[in-house]
Amino acid sequence: MRQGIIMNATRDPQLTAPGQPAPIVRFLGWGMLAILTAFSINNVLIVGWGYPGVFSAFSGGGAAAMLNVAIYVVCLVLAGVFVVMTPYRRLRLDALKIHNFNAYIIRAAFWIVLMVGVVDALLALARVESMLAPFMSSDMVNNLGRASYVGTYVHMPLVVLGMVIALFTRTLGFPWLALMIVASELAIVISRFVFSYEQAMMGDLVRYWYAALFLFASAYTLFEDGHVRVDVLYAGLGKTTKGFLNAWGSLLLGMTTAWVIIWIGFNGKTSIINSPVLNFEVTQSGTTGMYVKYQMAAFLGIFAITMLIQFVSYFLESVADWRDEEGARKATPIAH
Repeated sequence: MRQGIIMNATRDPQLTAPGQPAPIVRFLGWGMLAILTAFSINNVLIVGWGYPGVFSAFSGGGAAAMLNVAIYVVCLVLAGVFVVMTPYRRLRLDALKIHNFNAYIIRAAFWIVLMVGVVDALLALARVESMLAPFMSSDMVNNLGRASYVGTYVHMPLVVLGMVIALFTRTLGFPWLALMIVASELAIVISRFVFSYEQAMMGDLVRYWYAALFLFASAYTLFEDGHVRVDVLYAGLGKTTKGFLNAWGSLLLGMTTAWVIIWIGFNGKTSIINSPVLNFEVTQSGTTGMYVKYQMAAFLGIFAITMLIQFVSYFLESVADWRDEEGARKATPIAH
């Protein structure tokens, strides 16, 4: 329901009416998203197709390196054109549109981890208990024991399905995922202490879902102003002063931290995110556990990307507060 209200707010006449021009602020926001888009495209080209990267353009990288540079230029130009073509677009409308897109990413991620978790856990159980052989050929049984095969032909279709489902749903799924974690923990307790039975995949599933809940919910928690603040002074400040502090804090602290994580995590094929994803890395438990460790590495990247996008939205909203523009959004604080 809350998400539906947010989506409908984009049709609010107060938001869609012409506002005060803010070209520099808007270009900072949209330009940041343009750089993120270009970085993501280049990361795929570098890791998947061996492109040399932007910095190689200054050391004889050739046409491939220039393509990496051109992607950044095109994305920034498109961001600039959009800002110029919509000079009176309100900062709050930009902020809300950006948040709605970010909410879609988070929503899709929750559907993906829900379905992948259930399916992969069942596959792990079937491998451990040798349930697959009576129903499948030996080649298929062997394939389902390989992480690369499961990742490509089982996980990836579920990823696509999760993205499609997220287009038609409006719930972010936090309560449901939390309930699934509790149910999984309860199943471990009953299985261990009542039936003296436990498998590695049971603990893997709890860790997989808990990591998703913690990392994916952070961006939406920022939107709802639910992160813990040391607000001895902040609580007594006026709206414009809070907007000033939040705007600069988002720009200098929030976005910077997100970029550090993105840069370290996606810096080349051997980086801490690219390498596990590229190799479909699994835990030491092998075939007795779930084949989702590579996705848990990707969780950190999704966390940083969604936080960066949300900080851009928060930055634009905060500048609007700083300028004391009408239509301020009232966040619903989340209990700690």
